[in-house]
Amino acid sequence: MSAISIRNVTKRYGRGATAVQVIHGVSAEIESGEFIVIVGPSGCGKSTLLRMVAGLEEISGGEIAIKDKVVNNIEPADRDIAMVFQNYALYPHMSVFDNMAYGLKIRKLPKAEIRARVDKAAAILELGPYLKRRPRELSGGQRQRVAMGRAIVRQPAVFLFDEPLSNLDAKLRAQTRLEIQKLHRELGITSLFVTHDQVEAMTLAQRMLVLNAGRIEQIGTPEFVYARPATTFVASFIGSPPMNLIAGRADGTRFEVGGLALELPHAAPRAGDLILGLRPEHGGRDVAHEDAPGSSGWPMQVDTVEMLGAERLVHGTIGGAAFTLRVDSTLLAPRPGMQLLLRPAPDHLHWFDPQTKARIE
Repeated sequence: MSAISIRNVTKRYGRGATAVQVIHGVSAEIESGEFIVIVGPSGCGKSTLLRMVAGLEEISGGEIAIKDKVVNNIEPADRDIAMVFQNYALYPHMSVFDNMAYGLKIRKLPKAEIRARVDKAAAILELGPYLKRRPRELSGGQRQRVAMGRAIVRQPAVFLFDEPLSNLDAKLRAQTRLEIQKLHRELGITSLFVTHDQVEAMTLAQRMLVLNAGRIEQIGTPEFVYARPATTFVASFIGSPPMNLIAGRADGTRFEVGGLALELPHAAPRAGDLILGLRPEHGGRDVAHEDAPGSSGWPMQVDTVEMLGAERLVHGTIGGAAFTLRVDSTLLAPRPGMQLLLRPAPDHLHWFDPQTKARIE
């Protein structure tokens, strides 16, 4: 039994000829206990989809079911969900304990049970020393943990996270990601997590749902989506820096880019116009300088070099097409104006149709 079923769901704003559709027939099955990340750029509809699951947005078409019960016309309070928002949404005049306990008090649970639930959640989130404090006396990361604690005490069937880390600085985001992973391991509650940050998606998701302009581009594990992107959008959105995408014309083992013929390690999947994809880290283990004796490969003209500690990002062009290469910082640093020779491995080449933008196997 799926914990959440999203079946051909659509969302429109307005009516008639002026209606604007923002979600276009989205379908997905989320299994019990899964941690699913909905990832995509700003404005792609990911928060709208989450809010429809929560009951905060009306569904224009299709069905959403939670534990096999269709919830289209069920109030949010009756959906057995708990939501964590980007802006914490804490009551400033209440203590941490009262913020976490408020929903349970509204439901008129016994005081002893409320105390037990809050204490348990506080122990999981390491909030015990802060239960008497008010939100203004806490850091941003602590406030977000209080918001998560408020969701935990409800013991819902589903957790919904709407970009909960967006207001935190980089260090706190990394720490809170670890806390969310630990929380899911301990509680095992089905979770939907919305983010525009592909690093968050890659590190948190058991499966990720990549959304673009209100449509699903791909669903899969982070490893699968990264290794075998279904479209050029996924290839360019997942990964930092993103996959290099080079438009050209293939003929057997030759790929022509801007008048430059690149020798392929194996024949292209078909002749004609294609888009070739290559991750920055897959330029080849034996990248050579043009003046190295007996060297051959794809010529990359170096424009700029970024030093990032353990690695360098080398930006340049191949046949006039922009290209980024990731290299180990222990290697001899390329210089702007230099030409490198790349020799990518056959299993690291990706091919896409220039019309449909879909992957070609």
